Amino acid sequence: MPANGGGGFLNPDEVHALYVSPDLIGEGIGRRLREEPHAQMRIQGFEASALRVLSDNQRGRSFCERYGYQADGATQDDPYDEITLTELRYQRVL
Repeated sequence: MPANGGGGFLNPDEVHALYVSPDLIGEGIGRRLREEPHAQMRIQGFEASALRVLSDNQRGRSFCERYGYQADGATQDDPYDEITLTELRYQRVL
């Protein structure tokens, strides 16, 4: 199991990161990458989805909000080498 930058282990049931190449933003790739997991989660009986977004990633936060995610106030600090990155948790009903 691969270790994350903070020295812990990734949860095998979660996507650790999702980024679209800047030259492909606006092509619908992010939307398609979000729709299929939502469909699969509904089929498997999940009622909600949660994700985390870097607090200073305004484009990523706006993307999540467009697809019905809302920040719930929870944060998580992840240390990577000498830098600590703060992530905000977003949730939505499926």
